[in-house]
Amino acid sequence: MSTLPSVYTCESVTSGHPDKVCDQISDAILDVHLAQDPNSRVAVETFGSHGTLVIGGEITSNAEVDLSALALKVYRDIGHTDHLDVIERVVKQSPEISAGVNDGGAGDQGIMYGYACNQTPELLPIATVVAHALTRQLDKVRQDNLIPWLRPDGKSQATVRDGQIETILLSVQHDEDVSINQIRSDLVKHVVIPVLSHYRLAPPSNLIINPSGSFVVGGFEADAGLTGRKIMVDTYGGVIPHGGGAFSGKDATKVDRSAAYMARYAAKQIVASGAAEEALVSVAYAIGRAEPLMVHAVDQNGNNLDHLLEQFDFTPKAIIKLLDLRSPHFQKTCTHGHFTHADAPWEQIDQADTIGAYDVQTLSRAATA
Repeated sequence: MSTLPSVYTCESVTSGHPDKVCDQISDAILDVHLAQDPNSRVAVETFGSHGTLVIGGEITSNAEVDLSALALKVYRDIGHTDHLDVIERVVKQSPEISAGVNDGGAGDQGIMYGYACNQTPELLPIATVVAHALTRQLDKVRQDNLIPWLRPDGKSQATVRDGQIETILLSVQHDEDVSINQIRSDLVKHVVIPVLSHYRLAPPSNLIINPSGSFVVGGFEADAGLTGRKIMVDTYGGVIPHGGGAFSGKDATKVDRSAAYMARYAAKQIVASGAAEEALVSVAYAIGRAEPLMVHAVDQNGNNLDHLLEQFDFTPKAIIKLLDLRSPHFQKTCTHGHFTHADAPWEQIDQADTIGAYDVQTLSRAATA
């Protein structure tokens, strides 16, 4: 039995997708503030649309940052060249929220989920991994200039049926003077085949590339972008529950981000220990309170795994310390899924042995009770 359906689809977006551009700008703002002042409180949203970029939210920090200049640098570094007028609407954090957080409480209420499974080395569902691998490869070949006509905006999808990749879909922005045949040929050679080869996967029965035809206009010239709109892309592709809170632009006192990372971290330890093939961890908070209202875990059969969570401290301060969440490493981990970066602190498998030993001891005590 599995938590995952027999047929499901996951998507990803490239770094130049308008929503993901906004995520990167928001996280770049967070990173620069943390680099200067690790105790910065940041909750920044970015909205881009047709020549205009709006930066809004709350920042309380001793750092000095030119938000507009930083946002434009991120936009240009991604590869977009169109003009942007930047509007800033940023104030200090609400004193009512600040008072609760200062005492170690959660920066917001909410429900967060973490998941891991033994399908892939990343401990993620295969469709999630392939979708992100495709957009990562798209960004790589563009940055390496292996495909000169490739532009920053793009998307991918991977559909799985009974554990096998059935369909791959790519939609990519391109120069005006390239033919659809050239697009398909180059993408198969430089993107699809390398990804399938890396994961030792058979070619899909259905390969779809740029189904709408021409995709010349992209980024904010084509569509609006908004921080936090790709929450399913950022996590588990919609096949696992999501509490609804976005990640980017938020410092770690916001449990929308930090507790979701911690739940993922705990789920990975459980699966890596061999205690379960799949683990789903859920946690809930009240604003201003440090102790979570609920911490719960189940395996692929719905069996209760709460005893395996007793060694983890889910208070915000403990999460921040364990996962090094006052360090500026968020912009680089907000693309291609937040849980596919092997060097991220929340992706480390360093307590699996402890979980295994704890599980044996718990079962032994229960048997003799």
